[in-house]
Amino acid sequence: MTERSVPGDSVEPYRSQIEVRWADSDRLGHVNNTKVVEYMQEGRIKFLQSGELRRGAIAVRKMDVEFLRPIKDESGPLTIEIVALHVGNTSYTLRHTVLDRDGGVCARGDAVLVGFDVATERPRPITDGEREVLARHRVVATS
Repeated sequence: MTERSVPGDSVEPYRSQIEVRWADSDRLGHVNNTKVVEYMQEGRIKFLQSGELRRGAIAVRKMDVEFLRPIKDESGPLTIEIVALHVGNTSYTLRHTVLDRDGGVCARGDAVLVGFDVATERPRPITDGEREVLARHRVVATS
């Protein structure tokens, strides 16, 4: 599956850098797959702390990850790119792409995030401010 920008929009992925830490890898120098999910989470937290997204609570409902090539100690710093694939009434889907220092795609993962009302512990509507930020990074997934 590939992505394309929403017609008429100039979409840039949100990008952040994550270092490969010594403790993230095994004795052969390969990063454990669970750490890749943590890298995606770190990038997502930086994205969510930017702009209007930091104002409302969210919960991760689902996450799927595809591991495409090994990440090694020397692969970093890694770049985490994040785009929005879908924005609904109470949830949205973010795609995380993990790139090594040379731009090679190491992993891809989609997370469904739900707006969350901490008082009622129920889903809440996505705000206009959240929609605005997500629209700046929105692409359409194609097969």
